[in-house]
Amino acid sequence: MSAPHAAVDVGSNSVRLLVLAADGRRITREMTVTRLAAGVDQTGHLDDQALTRTLDTIAVYRDLWREYGVTDRVRIAATSAVRDAEDRDRFFAGVRDVAGVDAEVLSGTQEAALAFAGAIGAVAVERPAAVIDIGGGSTELILGDPRDTVVGDVSLQLGCVRLTERHLREDPPRREEVRAARSMIVERLDAADEALAAQGVQLRAAAALVGVAGTVTTLGALHLGLDAYEESLIHGAVVPAEDLAALTERLLTMASAERAALGPMQPGREDVIHGGALILAEVVARYGFGSVVVSEADSLDGLAATLG
Repeated sequence: MSAPHAAVDVGSNSVRLLVLAADGRRITREMTVTRLAAGVDQTGHLDDQALTRTLDTIAVYRDLWREYGVTDRVRIAATSAVRDAEDRDRFFAGVRDVAGVDAEVLSGTQEAALAFAGAIGAVAVERPAAVIDIGGGSTELILGDPRDTVVGDVSLQLGCVRLTERHLREDPPRREEVRAARSMIVERLDAADEALAAQGVQLRAAAALVGVAGTVTTLGALHLGLDAYEESLIHGAVVPAEDLAALTERLLTMASAERAALGPMQPGREDVIHGGALILAEVVARYGFGSVVVSEADSLDGLAATLG
């Protein structure tokens, strides 16, 4: 007999919790920006304060899942920041201490598969479809066939935190910084094309692009002109390519304080959202997608489904 279960996604920018009832009904979904990837790209080590913020958040989530009757059916998975950190054992020990659960690190391929599984059945799009998952430290590109079987995937060392820390340091960024950021994206996408070609597929074969994770959902909210973040309105939103390009240019000219003042901007995302937007806009333009469809369902949902 099934029981309530919880999944925690420890991303490079945020930590998220999904608690499901025994019948699969959602009980709660939470998100907290902790910026675990802060400095990892430069130092190869986890920042002490970022690790503390992350572990404190997991402790809060532990109390939540226990409150909702979850005992031992918990899966905690980390992604790019922990994959890249040489001292990742500090994270594992900390999670074990505060939550009593052994965390795991997802490979890029595992992360891609979970993102695709979580997103593709949640929105109505043409097939075959592709999914893009923009995180803080990495970006996954996944291509499915008409039956929604994954036929190609690639995980890139390219995320909103990594790109911003490397190239978009001024507030707002200078033109030469934006050019450098675009060059990095092009370089990573060239590598993606080679990796996908080796798998016998190309992203241009997709009839639709579905975007998941905080960058994309926030851009969807901004496109809709929402005064506050409203998941029910954001899920399934369609952002035309030309509107995405204009929104990206707007965000690149704003200072962090101006972005933070935008209604649906979640605290802690304002200083990297322009980097994430640049990644999405470049992907949409490069592969000729007319729009991107926003999905609130993503790798976290895929992770929780493994416990159902």
